[in-house]
Amino acid sequence: MRHRSLRTARHRVIGGLAAALLGTAGLTLPAAAQPAAARPTTAEPAAAAPAAAKDGLALTPPMGFNNWNSTHCRADFNEAMVKGIADIFVSKGLKDAGYTYVNLDDCWARPQRDANGKLVPDPVRFPKGIKAVADYVHSKGLKIGIYTSAGTKTCNTAGFPGALGHERSDAQQFADWGIDYLKYDNCNNQGVDAKQRYRTMRDALKAASETTGRPIVYSICEWGQNKPWEWAADVGQLWRTTGDISDSWGSMLSITKKNLPLAPYAGPGHWNDPDMLEVGNGGMTDTEYRSHFSLWSVMAAPLLIGTDLRKADAKTFEILGNREVIAVDQDPLGKQGTVLSSEGGRWVISKEMADGSRAVALFNETERPQRIATTAARLGLPQADGYRLRDLWRNQDQNTSGSVAATVPAHGTVLYRVSADRRWASYPPAAELGAGAAPFTEAGATAPVETALRNFGGTAAHQARVELTGPDGWRIRTSWPTRAATLPTGSRLATRWQVTAPKDVKPGAYELTVRADYRSARGDKVGTELPVPVHVVVAPPSGASYASDLPWLSAANGWGPAEKDTSVGENAAGDGHPITLDGTVHAKGLGVHAPSEVTYYTGGHCTAFTAKVGVDDEEGTAGTVAFEVWADDTKVLSTGTLTNADPAKAISAAVDGATTVRLVVTDGGDDVTSDHGDWADAAFSC
Repeated sequence: MRHRSLRTARHRVIGGLAAALLGTAGLTLPAAAQPAAARPTTAEPAAAAPAAAKDGLALTPPMGFNNWNSTHCRADFNEAMVKGIADIFVSKGLKDAGYTYVNLDDCWARPQRDANGKLVPDPVRFPKGIKAVADYVHSKGLKIGIYTSAGTKTCNTAGFPGALGHERSDAQQFADWGIDYLKYDNCNNQGVDAKQRYRTMRDALKAASETTGRPIVYSICEWGQNKPWEWAADVGQLWRTTGDISDSWGSMLSITKKNLPLAPYAGPGHWNDPDMLEVGNGGMTDTEYRSHFSLWSVMAAPLLIGTDLRKADAKTFEILGNREVIAVDQDPLGKQGTVLSSEGGRWVISKEMADGSRAVALFNETERPQRIATTAARLGLPQADGYRLRDLWRNQDQNTSGSVAATVPAHGTVLYRVSADRRWASYPPAAELGAGAAPFTEAGATAPVETALRNFGGTAAHQARVELTGPDGWRIRTSWPTRAATLPTGSRLATRWQVTAPKDVKPGAYELTVRADYRSARGDKVGTELPVPVHVVVAPPSGASYASDLPWLSAANGWGPAEKDTSVGENAAGDGHPITLDGTVHAKGLGVHAPSEVTYYTGGHCTAFTAKVGVDDEEGTAGTVAFEVWADDTKVLSTGTLTNADPAKAISAAVDGATTVRLVVTDGGDDVTSDHGDWADAAFSC
């Protein structure tokens, strides 16, 4: 749950700067016609089934719901919400997809225990008590979870009763109510050794379960501070590996990078937990949410929905309900995916599956489209003439002779399942559709856009063609070929287009669309399309301009939105405090939370960027950050790690001729706790 010194927030991350996107072409099949998950058909034996965990609990990562990310302690967290979520699990097919637990987070109890030291449910939120709610959830064939802290009080500032010193009594209450899952937080722990506190509750839960016959899954939420992956496998079924997630690209990415190296510690009955899902809460794009869900699945992470499903849109249900992606997470072999490469922000993460196939995530953490590739051999698959390549988001089958590749959009993920399959030639050849544009264009100006349809399958593609279209008023021309009678394996159809924006178009993000189709050797028509974002920009004026007075191209922030002329705040833009460094208040500047990246278009017109940087005074003695300035792809300034004890540092970075300038704040090499970084008096000279 809450890491007390972290912030909770929602922030729409402004997306990629360059045009992009990928697709692996293929026919879209209706759900009823989608083939089963890939099965090996060579002589390679499937992996043996994993040994059961000692207690038989959580043999695959727990799946369900937790209210915290969407409601916190608001009044709408109540009995009606919990019952409503249970109903939606059934009516929307989430129960059938594997979602089981409907979990209550903090604020379910009254602030004081009763005269007998027992916990008392909030009578306004839960007028019929917790057992009545548990009975309702159970009547739907689901399970229910609850929350408390391994301290004297929970993490909420209102201070609800924690379980430290009350473990036996509280565990018995939970068991008597019919609780199936306990999330045990780490606040107000009075300095008592973490291993001792969490083992005490383990023993209490075991004793309580023996009286009711109902086992309770035990979620250890101590934020990874004491490396629970090294000692908690015989304590609980899952353990948090990081601080709290927030609904932002920067937060999700930072947590992913911390959790990925811990793959050796995960397995049936003992899982690394990078925190709950933010999918659907509004702070990221659909592309970013698909990456979030893909990464959690390939990491064999618990899948706990964190959005209010009563308000969720169709796209949210589509992401959360993708059964082929869920199958990657729930694979009984219980392997967490491992990183094969990550150079330049181009990640290849491979997960061994029980049937001998491999799930592979091609993940692009950068702001530009990237081609990411690996091979079947690198994934550990046996040598074969061809392979089945299943795109789990497009629900499409293709064949490949061994290449596994995609041009992945900014912040996007392509998730494949690859298997040696004797029927490989019966699938259409895999084709990669990519597009690259001049990152920016001004109103009335012409910019080049390049598209390519590349065949990396094991058979030829026939009658291939591409087209590019745009909004009304945009002019698109080409003198390059747009058709090819045949695309042999390894060949591509490349086209260069001239795109002219209308003279009266307003600055901002716009979208072109590239479409491609071809036929397989059997005559099956295969088609796909992808958006090509183009950003219409205006160069900064001559002279000196404060950064906070200029529009940024993108802003990714680790906690809450990046702020103009205030420190970083909580849940919404504009809720920060005055920027304060060394006791001095600065009227102008940017307030961020590591990890953060704010990008400006300078169009080659600016010569220098200046600022005073440091950890905002509001964080007291906490916080460690490092500031970097990048001119296009070159780092031109780095401060090294700064703490709140360090004085504000005046910086001046040469950015001559740069098209973009990126202002980056990292966590200084440790956790992101209290990492409120200020770019005070930040200004460009142009």
